[in-house]
Amino acid sequence: MTRLMRNGDPRAAQTVKAQLRVRQMILDGELSAGERVPELMLVERTGVSRTPIRAALLRLAEEGLLEPSSSGGFVVRAFDEADVYDAIDVRGMLEGAAARRAAQRRPSHAELSDLRDCVGAMDAVVKRRRVGVEQFSDFVRLNERYHSLLVGLARSPVLTRAVERIVALPFASPSAFVMAQAALADAHQTLIISQQQHRAILEAVAAGASARAESVAREHSRLAKLNLHAAATRAAPLRKVAGGSLIRIGQQRTSPS
Repeated sequence: MTRLMRNGDPRAAQTVKAQLRVRQMILDGELSAGERVPELMLVERTGVSRTPIRAALLRLAEEGLLEPSSSGGFVVRAFDEADVYDAIDVRGMLEGAAARRAAQRRPSHAELSDLRDCVGAMDAVVKRRRVGVEQFSDFVRLNERYHSLLVGLARSPVLTRAVERIVALPFASPSAFVMAQAALADAHQTLIISQQQHRAILEAVAAGASARAESVAREHSRLAKLNLHAAATRAAPLRKVAGGSLIRIGQQRTSPS
């Protein structure tokens, strides 16, 4: 939350309102990759004036969801597979650094209690006999909490901000491809592997094994790349990914008009 928002500045609140609404429009496919973003239409759709709209578009460009158009304004950015893989790699490196820092701190048993509870709840989800949308939805919720708790254990505001910035790209988040994975034949086995890695990271952090904590955390991010590769062979799973319509599988990016 920015200082202006804490002080109750209405301009900042309007900018955030517009930013969240436009981001959702992009992720829902209401604004397509390569499409110019019309300010007047956004004013009508959001009920926010043009000045906060422009500030919101600048923020979304900083996040990477928009890019400048050669004719002025912004267009919705398209992403190829290499872009997505790079974003996942960056997240893996950052989370690996967070896991290493957390292990170096040797957090107390009390500090690790929330992460242990989260892992236990995830174990219960993975052990369910039926593998369906409900199971994967529960896993997504817990998975997001797990990764947030892990980064928090590093006690590094710099790392926290860096992770928040990269996961602003929805398909770079830890849970980006989990729901897409639900439609694949080996879905349950992938959940099992993911959960084994979650527990291994927890155990390494608890033991102060910083090199192992970092190594497993970075390896863990590769699951998202494997899930993307599997989902890319079928259109339906990719449509389950927030912002999946922005990903151009097997195509080269085109320059904004």
